Amino acid sequence: MKSIKTIAKEYALTTRTLRYYEELGILKPTRPHNGMRHYSKREEAKIKLIIRGKKYGFSMEEIKEMILLFDLDRTGIKQLERTIEYGQQKLREIDQKIQELYEIRQDIERTEAIFREKLILLLEDQS
Repeated sequence: MKSIKTIAKEYALTTRTLRYYEELGILKPTRPHNGMRHYSKREEAKIKLIIRGKKYGFSMEEIKEMILLFDLDRTGIKQLERTIEYGQQKLREIDQKIQELYEIRQDIERTEAIFREKLILLLEDQS
């Protein structure tokens, strides 16, 4: 069991962020008689999943759903199925963004070529 300060330091999070995850119902630290939050290995695993989910661009609602599905189905099947669904959706979004960026790149390259031609003509006119 680790304290909120220890967890916050280990994962470069603020204690406020950890309390927010608790408010959302994702984390459920224990509170012994002194009222201090303590995080089990299970809660720590959830924190790692939250961090990974945020890194991959998932919303907190999506992260919450994926994490809490394990509580509903201890086999982990539903959690894995939903995580795969969200992952496939995220990959489609990434592919779309890549395509958009590629099109922007092509447009910039075309515009740059036109500007280079204009610059060459202007420089020739000055000579």
